[in-house]
Amino acid sequence: MPVPCGLRSRLPALALGTAAVHGGILHLDDEPVVVRRLVDTRVPARSPLPRTGLRPVPGLPAEVTPGAVAGLVGRGEGLTPLGDDVLCGWLALHRSAGVATPEVDAAVLAHLHRTTLLSAELLRCALRGEVVPQFAALVTALGTAAEPAARAALTAVGHTSGTAMVHGAALALSALHTEGVAA
Repeated sequence: MPVPCGLRSRLPALALGTAAVHGGILHLDDEPVVVRRLVDTRVPARSPLPRTGLRPVPGLPAEVTPGAVAGLVGRGEGLTPLGDDVLCGWLALHRSAGVATPEVDAAVLAHLHRTTLLSAELLRCALRGEVVPQFAALVTALGTAAEPAARAALTAVGHTSGTAMVHGAALALSALHTEGVAA
């Protein structure tokens, strides 16, 4: 079920006076909270994953393993470093396939302090199987005629983020096919 407005916090409580619904509209301290759009952040379930044209990007990390995570988290520039985006794609595709990755997950969590706050949260989202809409569209399109357009839409996200997520997904597909988990 899509969440119309989400807020994650580690605070024990938010400093709000009142929260109430009036006429179907949420009000926080008498201020209306306006929802502009709904976005389903879940990665679509795809098991088995089909064979696709998705291929790793030359020059980017060649694999994701628990030992490789330390070299990926925080690697690159920007709000979401390239290495983190690779991990997001890899993690999310494993979630889509229903394949647990406890060793990689633990390594990612252990190294979150090495990246930006935004990127650390995106990695946590990927660990929960939450993705940007363009990634969800790519997963849905895998193995279909719509795959190239979905891949292009994802690679258009950010400066390198989309390309790195595609790369991570391609690495995951390759690993899952090798392990016999994907079709």
